[in-house]
Amino acid sequence: MIDKIENMEGVIGVIIGHSYGGKSLGKQSRTGSVKVQRVGDGGIKAATQSAKGLQELFIRTEAGAEAGIAERISKLA
Repeated sequence: MIDKIENMEGVIGVIIGHSYGGKSLGKQSRTGSVKVQRVGDGGIKAATQSAKGLQELFIRTEAGAEAGIAERISKLA
């Protein structure tokens, strides 16, 4: 899923952050699910579900592209 995000137009890069073992995005989530947590200037804070728990992500974007990228990430299956 991270590679799909990295290949989106307007994405500069994905920074992998802290990992939380045993945590979940919710009952409907499965491995690879991504949830956008916050959209800010220059990037998006998100979390992805891994087999072992949650992985924090920071998605660095081109200026002004944050909202559109966040919408596309939310629609990823």
